[in-house]
Amino acid sequence: FILTLLTLSSSRTTTENVIGKVTPSVAALKEFNFLLQRSQTLISKWYYSKDVNDAGRVELEKLIATDYVKQKQSVSRFTDSWKNTELETWKRIIGKADTLFLDYRLNIMEPLVNLESYNDPGIYFLAENALRDAESDLNDLYQSLNALITQKQKNASDENDKLLNSFRFLEWFVKFMGLALVIGGIAVALFTARSIVKPVHELKGMILTMAKGILPKTRIPERKDEIGEMSNALTELINSMERTTEFAKATGAGEFDANFKPLSEEDTLGMALLKMREDLAENERILERKVEERTEEVVRQKSEIERKSTELEEVYLQLKDSIHYAKRIQDTILPTSHKVKRLLPDAFVLFKPKDIVSGDFYWIEEKNDWVYFAAVDCTGHGVPGAFMSLLGYNNLKDILKNAHLITPAEILNQLRDNLISTLSAEGSAQAKDGMDITLCAIHFKSRKLQYAAAFNPLIIVRNGALTIHSANKFPVGFHHGEKQAFENHEIELQPGDQIFVFSDGYADQFGGPHGKKFMAGNFKRLLEKISTYDSFKQKEVLNTSLIEWQGVHEQVDDVLVIGVKMT
Repeated sequence: FILTLLTLSSSRTTTENVIGKVTPSVAALKEFNFLLQRSQTLISKWYYSKDVNDAGRVELEKLIATDYVKQKQSVSRFTDSWKNTELETWKRIIGKADTLFLDYRLNIMEPLVNLESYNDPGIYFLAENALRDAESDLNDLYQSLNALITQKQKNASDENDKLLNSFRFLEWFVKFMGLALVIGGIAVALFTARSIVKPVHELKGMILTMAKGILPKTRIPERKDEIGEMSNALTELINSMERTTEFAKATGAGEFDANFKPLSEEDTLGMALLKMREDLAENERILERKVEERTEEVVRQKSEIERKSTELEEVYLQLKDSIHYAKRIQDTILPTSHKVKRLLPDAFVLFKPKDIVSGDFYWIEEKNDWVYFAAVDCTGHGVPGAFMSLLGYNNLKDILKNAHLITPAEILNQLRDNLISTLSAEGSAQAKDGMDITLCAIHFKSRKLQYAAAFNPLIIVRNGALTIHSANKFPVGFHHGEKQAFENHEIELQPGDQIFVFSDGYADQFGGPHGKKFMAGNFKRLLEKISTYDSFKQKEVLNTSLIEWQGVHEQVDDVLVIGVKMT
């Protein structure tokens, strides 16, 4: 009897430890893991979404400032019973998590606070690196946390095994006592009446059945002697075990309102079962409430995302229509193929915008027997570059038409002054606003060529030999330092000379077997190679070579190459 009580007491302690400490600590660790996952989702949303009023930002701030602290405290309530190794692992996890959230704030959340910071490539690049580092740190945290959760689950399993072993020992002891009773019964049977033997055998059989975990269905008839008292006690025990079994089954099935009354105030098993029912019911209520809350939040976020997606799609379609309209406007400023053929009979223009509209444009006009042509590379590409190209085109056209300026250098000087004046008046001037340009003027009768250039040089191939004619190293636009005038150069041309002007888009294109730039050296060798071809084939070879080099890579910039052959 004492051994049974000790076993039941030990089982109750083990059960209370599993229910009150081990299982809640596993649940708290899983909640901590879920909090880290939410923080990963919210910090990624912070980085990729430029909406500074997004509700996710407030949620992330609350998660770091409040939820994280509460969850740490929730886990720490159970650490007093942990092993030293588990406690050290938890401290390392907390240290890494503290550092992670500090990195969130310092390297992503505080730098990316407004639209200007998102548009700053430097800030955005640093934030991107911080996000990658955070993802790596999170992976380490997940591994450590999952290992700790696995260890705590193993602890729970070990406790359950311990509980099972104690009952097995009790089973063994009951069997042993049953055997002793059988032997004693045989000895007593030699000295007692035969009427005692049968009830004792029946009692023994019922006890052996219970020792196997089976509750007997039959009962011993009532008697007024000691055997009767034993049978009554055993019957009461069987009845109580049946009630306990039914209560345990009902609790396991989730019927937390099942009726159960302990045998007495000292019924440790009954009290433990009642405590287990209360704990399980409370855990189920908490889990159901959390599931409902998270389901509502997911539904709300889904609706918000769908609404934002619809708004973005509408804005995208409007923006796309506007860009296509801008392309039609830009197409009107480019010289027609008829005009190119009339003013430059033996020439080609390879023009490949990166986007729908382009920051590169080419310009061809004539005045006083001089034919002017230029390859212009404006700041940026796409829509910003296209607007700058309109400014450049209108100013070039106006200068040549209305000003008494003839040489390319004079035209570039005036173009620079006009651009600076226009951008300053609009209040949008920036140090990078401007354009790189090579402007040429050919007098076909005298075979003279004048040119002035900003950054992009002029190339002439004569008798198979390529010559690079340098450009000034400052743009047509804003420039730090003392203002300098563009230099005008004059070259005597010969029949067969091949002239090339271009932007930097061709040489900067990534591709090839290793995904590298085409480079200026390869571009010059290609120009030298095609210099003897007719203009149609020159354009075809340049275009085919670019496509083959680019392969699967994205076009990185607008491409513009103009070739003119002196006949």
